[in-house]
Amino acid sequence: MAKILVHIHTGPSDPTKATLGLLVALTAKKKGHDVTVFLAGDAVHLFAPSYRGTVEGLGTGTLVDHLSGHAKAGTTFVLSGMSAKARGYDETLLDGFDASFGMPDMLVDLSTEADTVLCY
Repeated sequence: MAKILVHIHTGPSDPTKATLGLLVALTAKKKGHDVTVFLAGDAVHLFAPSYRGTVEGLGTGTLVDHLSGHAKAGTTFVLSGMSAKARGYDETLLDGFDASFGMPDMLVDLSTEADTVLCY
């Protein structure tokens, strides 16, 4: 199967685009692909508990459902450490997920190693 990187940089202010990225990533994971999701910029807010129950895309589902699906599927998440820090988050943002913080060099590495890169 393919190695897919889904880079999401859209946050809760555009719920349809943000949840679409998560929906596509979850669909790829369910099809058996090796999926990594990199959240950067305002997308790091998507892991914050205060947003999980409030973000719903138009025709693209709810944030809480997608994150629950990813947690069950074991999707690997990398969140921009710089973006998280700039928005006041710490390591507790990662609780409950197969997730870590990464720097821009990690995004570059994941991009060059992937068969397909999708950006939302």
